Amino acid sequence: MDILSQDIKFLPGVGPNRKKMLSSELGIETYGDLLEYYPYKYIDRSKVYTIHELTGDMPYVQVVGHILSFETFAMGPRKERVVAHFTDGTAICDLTWFNGGKYAKQTYRIGTEYVVFGKPTVFNNRINFTHPDLDDASKVDLSSMGLQPYYNTTEKMKKAGLNSRAMERLTKTLVEKLPPLPETLPDFIIASRHLIGRDEAFRIVHYPQNAKDLERARVRLKFEELFYVQLNILRYASDHRRKYRGYVFSQVGEVFNTFYRDHLPFPLTGAQKRVIREIRVDVGSGRQMNRLLQGDVGSGKTLVALMSMLIAIDNGYQACIMAPTEILAEQHLQTIMQFLDGMDLRVALLTGIVKGKRREEVLEGLLDGTIHILVGTHAVIEDTVQFARLGFVVVDEQHRFGVAQRAKLWSKSENPPHVLVMTATPIPRTLAMTLYGDLDVSVIDELPPGRKPVRTTHVFDSRMTTLYDGIRQQIREGRQVYIVFPLIEESEKSDLKNLEEGFEVLRQAFPEFRLSKVHGKMKPKDKEEEMQRFVSGETQILVATTVIEVGVNVPNASVMVILDAQRFGLSQLHQLRGRVGRGADQSFCVLVTPLKLSEETRKRIDIMCDTNDGFRIAEADLKLRGPGDLEGTQQSGMAFDLKIADIARDGQLVQMARDEAQKIIDDDPECQSPKYAILWYRLRQLRKTNINWAAIS
Repeated sequence: MDILSQDIKFLPGVGPNRKKMLSSELGIETYGDLLEYYPYKYIDRSKVYTIHELTGDMPYVQVVGHILSFETFAMGPRKERVVAHFTDGTAICDLTWFNGGKYAKQTYRIGTEYVVFGKPTVFNNRINFTHPDLDDASKVDLSSMGLQPYYNTTEKMKKAGLNSRAMERLTKTLVEKLPPLPETLPDFIIASRHLIGRDEAFRIVHYPQNAKDLERARVRLKFEELFYVQLNILRYASDHRRKYRGYVFSQVGEVFNTFYRDHLPFPLTGAQKRVIREIRVDVGSGRQMNRLLQGDVGSGKTLVALMSMLIAIDNGYQACIMAPTEILAEQHLQTIMQFLDGMDLRVALLTGIVKGKRREEVLEGLLDGTIHILVGTHAVIEDTVQFARLGFVVVDEQHRFGVAQRAKLWSKSENPPHVLVMTATPIPRTLAMTLYGDLDVSVIDELPPGRKPVRTTHVFDSRMTTLYDGIRQQIREGRQVYIVFPLIEESEKSDLKNLEEGFEVLRQAFPEFRLSKVHGKMKPKDKEEEMQRFVSGETQILVATTVIEVGVNVPNASVMVILDAQRFGLSQLHQLRGRVGRGADQSFCVLVTPLKLSEETRKRIDIMCDTNDGFRIAEADLKLRGPGDLEGTQQSGMAFDLKIADIARDGQLVQMARDEAQKIIDDDPECQSPKYAILWYRLRQLRKTNINWAAIS
């Protein structure tokens, strides 16, 4: 049995009770889990200060000296403060215990030399250390102290005596007990990437002598972690390509050409043409397409998707587009019907509200092949929905759909249909490589001609009167306005109350205009009615929560006011801003916040005012928030189980790991070569653990 899979309770100092605590609080079950529970910071213990040099604003320091005497002060019933007066010959300081004072008096001897480590403060004009660490100086080699690791622990653990120092002792016991660990990377990768060995890296990362050693250990461990994630994704993608034949769309025929010649509402941008070419090559290749289409809001992704679906129809297949919400599905339906107006194609809608006779007609039309394009929500993947020949599937805002949901679409067809995944949430390259590593990526990186960039400004909530004047001016010029309230969780009652009260305030502020109101708690029918009133221009102001974040298209709306903008993430602000700027007029986005803002929030607001580039915003979002919180990565069961690497900050390592993994897959697509045996063995081991591989398709 591999020593790293040994139960943690057998490690000296753990036992059944501590095992229970480590397991429930940190998920540490084995020696390997503890070894991969990395320190979050380190403090330099190689320097020794004199007490005379210390000030109250210094970080953690260490001094060497002896205890002169103990003093005890009562602090109410059964509580006492114990103070040890300590000197190193240059001055005297105090060591204070509010808890565990009795233990300190019994354990530490007057006159014995100790190394004291802690955070100095000033109390009663004297340097004071509260709850310091004391080590017998005769048993400590100060020259080899190096950097002291610090481990994150929970309140519950601290109460049970499992603080950072206790975790450090357990890890030290483990590291001393371990035999040399076997290597998990082949020599040629270690040599070409100048990495240190695995065994050395684990020992150094917990007990580094200096910053340079620590950096080398961290690079090795991060690279390995990222490398196996990439190897797994690429292996999966390569398998998938070999196993699944795709339908061959050999011709671009009458339907596509008629649309291109007679119905295209405006010339395609260079980026749209490039993406359509990429899709044509894929669907004609005989392998199943899995492509991610990224493009900012309003860049014309829907038109590209429609033209791709027309290629499927030309080859005798049906197509389907799946959207995350009913509003968005209906929006897609209207857009597609407008585009195809006058063409002899049948397009149908299938959502939760399509019931009875209407639903039966749709199901029949899919089965007998008379429906060419189906637009729907996840209702499309229900078992009752069967197609005659489903050849092409478009999944919009894919992070709202789980992996299993998408896989169900495949079973609707004898071969898996070609899949085009669309997202208006720009995904930084490093994240896309890990989240969607098995998808080919296309990017629409230019807006249709005539679109003016939205102007974004930041306004403090004390200046609402001026803002209202600006809104009046825009409406008098014939424009419409969105005003968005934060409703971060659809269930937050206080947010809903703010929206209701805010709506009344706005009604009084704009008695001369008509207002609509939309939020997620409304019945779909009422929501739809209110939305339609705004779309048709019957109301001038739409007061809403983030339900309008995705997909609502009102070209006449030119102002987006986001209240309490500090409560939104960058990606969300960018999505909301994308609701305006869809017509030819200059559009505006106004971010309203209170005067007091945290440093991070200020950065977010500044980025929004500085740029309209979704990719720059996504990179910044990733750096500010980390990958776990990024729009959509959590809902879809793709959370990274990365213990030490950081997708946002280790972009170069992600690329390096991917390059190495790609070389190996190209050289050994069947994963059989003895040359790479160490890798395939390790990958099988990792797949048996609970690592949540981001192998997505």
